[in-house]
Amino acid sequence: MTKKLLFQFDTDAAPSVFDVVVGYDGGADHITGYGNVTPENVGAYVDGTIYTRGGKEKQSTAIFVGGGDMAAGEKVFEAVKKRFFGPFRVSVMLDSNGSNTTAAAGVALAVKAAGGSVKGKKAVVLAGTGPVGMRSAALLAGEGAEVIVCGRKLDKAQAAADAVNKRFKVNVTAAETPDDASRAAIIKGQNLIFTAGAIGLELVPAAAWQNEASVEIVADYNAQPPLGIGGIEATDKAKDYNGKIALGALGIGGLKLKLHRACIAKLFESSEGVFDAENIYALAKEMA
Repeated sequence: MTKKLLFQFDTDAAPSVFDVVVGYDGGADHITGYGNVTPENVGAYVDGTIYTRGGKEKQSTAIFVGGGDMAAGEKVFEAVKKRFFGPFRVSVMLDSNGSNTTAAAGVALAVKAAGGSVKGKKAVVLAGTGPVGMRSAALLAGEGAEVIVCGRKLDKAQAAADAVNKRFKVNVTAAETPDDASRAAIIKGQNLIFTAGAIGLELVPAAAWQNEASVEIVADYNAQPPLGIGGIEATDKAKDYNGKIALGALGIGGLKLKLHRACIAKLFESSEGVFDAENIYALAKEMA
């Protein structure tokens, strides 16, 4: 039987151990990781994957692009795809820093909690200038929500919004939220609150969202206390708090891991799969 070979192209110095473990759990028979991969040096690696096996055996070779930097990962991902031509291609997935699978899981669960649609809902992503926040904003906007990406500095928030709008052809806006007062103010009138901040920073105290009538769903990506949203638990998975639904990081993380494994398995179903945010999110909605 042809072995399922996964080649991990990581933009960091060393390939992610987390991604290796999930790769095996997703069905790969063998994983080979390369660190410090760039658009300039990835070509030779890609050639090794596309010029060896032929016919149906080719689908047993796949590429995973990872690392801690989504912007760097996107460049490598594009360079990989440009190397393909005709039948000389294999399936490829981008999930730098787990951003695609994490955001896809969070938004899919929020949409499910909202009854299957967030069209016309108002959403805010606090500390949303990182890759998970930006991907979440993009997916929410793609579902028809009116989305605000927030950051401590307006120029950084605007740059994030511009990047999302260019990449995903949506129309998210930016806001500056440098302190507790500005964050409390921005969530007034909002229906969905997502927090994607760094470890150790509570972005929204319990009273701020629990006492805001407009809030329907809160979702936090930080699993280590203090959580980004006060008054919830990391394990919350659509837990009802007096009519408001909460999603904690571990509640989201359960689907994220299942999704990551499922995407790895799908890489080996054909030699033409391309898994970026949109495709991964479509699968997340099915699994949610």
